[in-house]
This record gives sequence, structure tokens and C-alpha cells, in this order.
Amino acid sequence: MSAPLSHLDMLEAESIYIFREAAAQFRKPVLMYSIGKDSTVLLHLARKAFWPQKPPFPLLHIDTTWKFKDMIAFRDKTVRDFGLDLIVHTNEEGLKKGINPYDYSPSVYTDVMKTQPLKQALDKHGFDAAFGGARRDEESSRAKERVFSFRAAGHRWDPRRQRPEMWNLLNGRLGAGETVRVFPLSNWTERDVWRYIAREKLDVVPLYFAAKRPTIVRNGQLLVVDDDRLPLQPGEVPQMKSVRFRTLGCWPLTAAVPSTAADLDSVVEETLGARTSERQGRLIDHDQTGAMERKKQEGYF
Repeated sequence: MSAPLSHLDMLEAESIYIFREAAAQFRKPVLMYSIGKDSTVLLHLARKAFWPQKPPFPLLHIDTTWKFKDMIAFRDKTVRDFGLDLIVHTNEEGLKKGINPYDYSPSVYTDVMKTQPLKQALDKHGFDAAFGGARRDEESSRAKERVFSFRAAGHRWDPRRQRPEMWNLLNGRLGAGETVRVFPLSNWTERDVWRYIAREKLDVVPLYFAAKRPTIVRNGQLLVVDDDRLPLQPGEVPQMKSVRFRTLGCWPLTAAVPSTAADLDSVVEETLGARTSERQGRLIDHDQTGAMERKKQEGYF
């Protein structure tokens, strides 16, 4: 008699089913790779789903040029170690105009350097489905997403026009101009992700582990200064503090948390005791009421 499946076993099996189902139904899928912990689990599940072959789709990274240096190094090592196909796309027009995360509002910066290049890359390569690592427990608008989340022409999202997914039946039939975002981790939580990383012994970006890093406090948020591009305000002097990240993005818009959790077991223990959302550290989520939902309606992932 075989042992019953654990909670993580069932989540893994569901995600692998979603990967295989999407690969069978869509003409040209791509995996959105943002380098964080969820992307790490997403990529691991994609590799399991199609083992011993490599995933039958490339990775796509939208590079704002403001990711932490450790993230880019981790991305390049991962692609090299696993022999994956990676597409890196940047909005060159936004770069020429000098759109950056400190002179422009999070809404403007996110639209120009994240949403627009995502749409450019999907259109340029003709991808009709994009896998993403979003989870329903992260943020209220993400809780409205289906596993196959449809986008109208122009990549616009309307949460009221999504198809029902009763009995886990996934209908990927596309109308003219439609594309799909696919979320294999929809039913996972932050705790599930960390427990799975520990169980599968996955490498993650070192920024998730506490270490002494140069920090400033700005608008009540603890920022790690990753290079010399961010102009310091009067009175701001980087201080070395023991911090880590629960979520990773562009470094001037991603807050760290004070922590001494320097290894995987400590991070898992700290996560299990957390009483706030990991997205509290993402400044782009809070610049306006309903900011994330509005961004998603405009085409943000």
C-alpha cells in the first residue's frame, strides 16, 4: 500500500498537470522568469513536468536594468547550469528617456519599464501563453485570477470576463487577439513555497537570507543600496544592518526586513511566524488605491 500524498505532493502534481495541459493546448508558450523564489519553484516544476527533456518553451525576463546584481548573477548561472533558452527584453525607448524608479512615480516607472516591455516582448515573439509564478495569497487582485487567465487584445485583463474552471477543467480556446497568463502556483502560499524549496533543496538568490547590507530608511521603508545610482537625500547615510528580503524586485522599490535568518531552516521558521503579507515590501503595490489591479488591467503581469 503506497503512502498518502502530502500537501506539497498534491500541489506539485497539480502544477505539473497545469504545465502539461498548457503546453498541449497553446501554440507558443513562454515562462516568465523574474528570478525570485516563486520563479525558482516555477522553473523547477516545469523541468519536472517535461523531464528528461528540457521545458518546450523559453524563459522571458523583462529587465528594467534596476534588478539587484545578485539577481542577475543568479539568473545567468541558472540558465547556464540547466542549459535553458533565455530571452531578455528591455524597453529601450524608456531607457533612452531616463525613466527610473526615483524620479518617476512607481505607476509611471512600472508602466514604462515593466508593463510596456512585457507587451512588446509577447507581441514580438508571438507568444500566446505566458506562465507566471503569481499566487492567489499574495495580493487581493491576484486572488481574482484563474489558472488560465485570459487577456483581451492589447493584453488587457478584465476579472469579470474570465472563464469558470469547474472540476479543474482548463479551457484554453482563444479568440482573435486573445492571449493567456497561466498560473501553476495559484493555490500555493508563501509557506508552501519555502517548504517546497527546503524539501527539494533548491538554490535561491542569496538576498533571501539575512546578511549585513548597506541600508537607508526612506518613507518608512528599509532599502538596501545596491549601487551608486540612487541619489541620497540630505541626512541619508547607508548603515550596515542585518536584513533580508521576503520578495524581490527593482531594488529602489523593494523594502528589506530586519532579520537574522541566515539559512533555509531559519527562513522557513520566520515565514511560518509571519503575520504580514510579503507584498508589503513592494512599493509599486501601494502608490495608489487598487494600484495592482489597475496595473494588471493595463497589461502588467
